Amino acid sequence: MAIILHVLIALVSISYTGFTLLHPNKSKLNISYGLVGLTLITGTGLVIANPTHMVSACFSGIVYLAFMTLGLVTAHKKLAKSEVTEN
Repeated sequence: MAIILHVLIALVSISYTGFTLLHPNKSKLNISYGLVGLTLITGTGLVIANPTHMVSACFSGIVYLAFMTLGLVTAHKKLAKSEVTEN
């Protein structure tokens, strides 16, 4: 059950971050940060509960974090650029 919840949160996180990348604003960025954090928390809990799969879990987590960081940084820059051009 925990793995299903973790995967569901990760998929929602990926989808929402993609949406945030297309139409960024502060509240969407905060929600995306929260979803990424929640994914990390549930993933850490799964690794603690079953440490035999730690290497594959850590590799998957690093790839996930890399893509989410890229998306969130890009959305943040896009939002900052739009706020500068509005003023």
